Amino acid sequence: MSTPEIGTGPWAEAVLRRIADEPGPQHDIAEAALALAALGQPHADVGRYRGHLTEIAETVAAEASEDSLEEHVAALNRALVERLGYRGDDDTYDDLQNANLMRVIERRRGMPVTLGILYLHAARSQGWEMVGLNFPRRFLVRLQAGGRRLIIDPFGGGATPDAAELRRMLKAGGADADQLNPDYYAPVSDRSILLRLQNNLRYRLIGADRFDEATKVVESMLLFAPDEAELWRDIALLHAHLGHYDQAVEAIEHFLPRAGNDRDRHRMAALKQRLKAKRH
Repeated sequence: MSTPEIGTGPWAEAVLRRIADEPGPQHDIAEAALALAALGQPHADVGRYRGHLTEIAETVAAEASEDSLEEHVAALNRALVERLGYRGDDDTYDDLQNANLMRVIERRRGMPVTLGILYLHAARSQGWEMVGLNFPRRFLVRLQAGGRRLIIDPFGGGATPDAAELRRMLKAGGADADQLNPDYYAPVSDRSILLRLQNNLRYRLIGADRFDEATKVVESMLLFAPDEAELWRDIALLHAHLGHYDQAVEAIEHFLPRAGNDRDRHRMAALKQRLKAKRH
């Protein structure tokens, strides 16, 4: 089974497949997020949104003055928050528009990961070193300059939370806040950030019993992460639930050699046999 084709123009698929083919932790993450938003929207004016990404870079460049870590953070916030008006959408946080970069650009509101992608784009457009972090519940980024680092909360207007504030974030999100696990500060790849973005859509759609749409989201993830066993397992289960037995069996065949443990492998192999029986 080839990586699923999605009904959109070739540009978006090419952008996402390139991430799968190219090694390294960083890519043009904003371009990739636009490609994900464009899937299934063949008439979208992608050039308009790409032009806005250029505007972001130019606005940050105009705001940047002193070459210091604090000034870099201030320039990002002046550009994205004060001049361009981006903010976290507290009012309708679970709105699916908040996980679509095109709609975020139009509305100037988003969830932590989409706003974080814009911060990553803005910083890297200036040659500044910024990464996303493995912080649970709330996506954070970290800027480094001159051997120093600052964590930035894009959803919180570009604030730079200290340890006490990070603990409050963890507690508010239901995570263990007794100690700040060093893993929370580990940098993550751009591919992982894009998976996190699409998971926001996937889980909300599944929770709303919109399984056809959730299947398309997982297909989009497989374009740039075709070796993720979990995605093949989940799309197999979605297809099986929808009665798409041929597609489910093919997805299981991709999952089995990638399975991380014997329990999952045996469970999905058994499901494959049941689904093959239903096809006849």
